[in-house]
Amino acid sequence: MQPLFLSPMDAQTTIHALVRLIDDPDESVFQQVRDELMKFGSQVLPLLEQSWEQDYYGLLFQDRVENLIHDIQYENVKSQLSAWLCSPDKDLLEGAIIIAKYQFPGLDEAQLHERIHAIRRDIWLELNDHQTAFEQVKIFNRIFFGMHRFRGDSQHYHTPAHSYINNVLESRKGNPLSLCIIYSIIAQSLDLPIYGVNLPNHFVLAYMDSKHSSLGLKQEDDYGVLFYINAFAKGSIFDANEIKEFIKGIHQQPDRSHFEPCSNSAILKRMLSNLIYAFQQVGSIQKVAELQALRSMIP
Repeated sequence: MQPLFLSPMDAQTTIHALVRLIDDPDESVFQQVRDELMKFGSQVLPLLEQSWEQDYYGLLFQDRVENLIHDIQYENVKSQLSAWLCSPDKDLLEGAIIIAKYQFPGLDEAQLHERIHAIRRDIWLELNDHQTAFEQVKIFNRIFFGMHRFRGDSQHYHTPAHSYINNVLESRKGNPLSLCIIYSIIAQSLDLPIYGVNLPNHFVLAYMDSKHSSLGLKQEDDYGVLFYINAFAKGSIFDANEIKEFIKGIHQQPDRSHFEPCSNSAILKRMLSNLIYAFQQVGSIQKVAELQALRSMIP
C-alpha cells in the first residue's frame, strides 16, 4: 500500500531519496528502505530499472535493486492472481497471462492477443453452421497444427518454457496443458464447446455434447461429452473408453473428474504444478517456493 497523504510530486521525491539509500551497508536500514519502497508498488519500477542500468553504486546496490524489482513484480503477480480468483468469469487467457508474467513481467499482451486473433481468424474463415462437430474439429486441426504448425514437444516435455503461453505462441511447441489451453481459448471464442479435462499425468480436451448429438447417433453419453481431443497428438479424436484404459494403465481408480471438464482455476493450478516440477528438476529453490505460494492461493 502506498504511503498516505503524498502528492505525486512528493511521492517521486520520496522514492528518489529512498533509492539513494539502497546501498546503505547497515542491513537494518536497508530493510526499512525496502519496506517503504515496496509500499509504492509498481510506480517505483521505472526508477529502479533506470538506476540499475545507469547508476553504478557497487555490486551490493545492483544486487539489492535486482531483488527489489523481482519482489515488486512478484507481488504484482500475486495481486493479479488474487483479483482473477475473485472475478466472476475467471477468463482462461487472462489467467494464463498472469502466470506468464511471473517469468516475463514485461510481456507484450497486445502482441499475444494479436497472435491468438490471427489463428482464430484463419479458422473462422473456414467454419460454418452446417458442419458437424467432427468436421469443425478436423478444420480446426488442419489450420492449428498444419498451417500454424503447433505441435507437442516430447523431447523437452518438462521445460518451464512450455508452461508460459507467450513462449508457446512464439515457438509453436508445448506440453499437453499449454497446447490445450490455447486450443480451447480459440475454440471457445468461435463458440465451439471445447474444454479442458484434467487427467492424471496428462491433459486433454472434451467437445461437449451441447446439441445432444449422441442421442441421434445412439451413443451412450454418461458425461455430456461428444468426444475427446488430444492436442498433444495433433488433435486426434478419441472416446471415453481410451480414458478408461489410460487410467487403468497408470493403476488409478476412474473418477468423474477424469471424464468431465475442469474449472479454469484447476487449469491454472495444474500449470503452476508443472512449473514447480520443472524448477525442482533444475534446483531453482526460490522459484519453487514462490510458485508454491502462488499455487496455494488457488482453492
